[in-house]
Amino acid sequence: MTPTLVRQHLPHAGPAPRVDPCARARDWAEIQERMLVPLHEAVYERLEVGTGTRLLGLGCGSGLALLMAASRGAAVTGVDSRSPERVTLARERLLPQTWGTRARADTRLVDGTPEDVADAGAAAFNLVTAFEPIGCVAGDSEGLVELLESATPLAERGAPVVLAGWGPPERCATSSVLRVAAKLADPLRRVGSWRAARRDDLEEVAQRAGLKPDGSGRVACPFGYADVDSAVRGLLSTGLFDAAVGATDEVQVDKELREALHPHQRRDGTVWMANVFRYLIARTR
Repeated sequence: MTPTLVRQHLPHAGPAPRVDPCARARDWAEIQERMLVPLHEAVYERLEVGTGTRLLGLGCGSGLALLMAASRGAAVTGVDSRSPERVTLARERLLPQTWGTRARADTRLVDGTPEDVADAGAAAFNLVTAFEPIGCVAGDSEGLVELLESATPLAERGAPVVLAGWGPPERCATSSVLRVAAKLADPLRRVGSWRAARRDDLEEVAQRAGLKPDGSGRVACPFGYADVDSAVRGLLSTGLFDAAVGATDEVQVDKELREALHPHQRRDGTVWMANVFRYLIARTR
């Protein structure tokens, strides 16, 4: 076994990697988040999101999906307990008082959990979304089940709950790049490392959360970047490479990520990867 391979498969013994959470959140908002716009549009069109919609967005991040729903007239509430930096950016987008104007009274953003928006007497939500795709990180379904179990009591009976996931690896060009995360991560780590998406990931989550599946769809969401630097920043902002960075170091992950992106770089320097994402519509009981 060569020294390089030994390094890749042993836990990183050095100091924890220094990641600037504000820069990471900004990369997500400015580069990566827009890649899922076709998914959001397809779901909103299918469910006829509009002025009568009271939407609860789980893992709302920096709020682009909420902004799209609000532009259709929906009353939106977003919660996210993982990244206060992303929620801060969502407030900049959705709460106009940031620029000295009046905010919509029906817009709420909470750095917390669904329980933090449970107001006595408030109208129940008639749409719940969990747009962050699952299926590529070991253990992500468990966290989503817990989140759904705390959110569905706030929704009307029979309200749609939308789950999103990566499509089949053979339909997602980005899968070949994400395999870098699996190769470099600690192989003994059972939670947080990359894995290939499975066909029934979303249905399994819905069943465990006590939801009733009621339709699904697939949407093309190509990942396009101005150059390799932008692609690296955008992909790192997803968090899918965090386990790899922790097991090796940022320099190693950056190097191998750039090598994996090379086949997807066009002559003009842009990077393009065709992907298919899947969504499941389930209903509260």
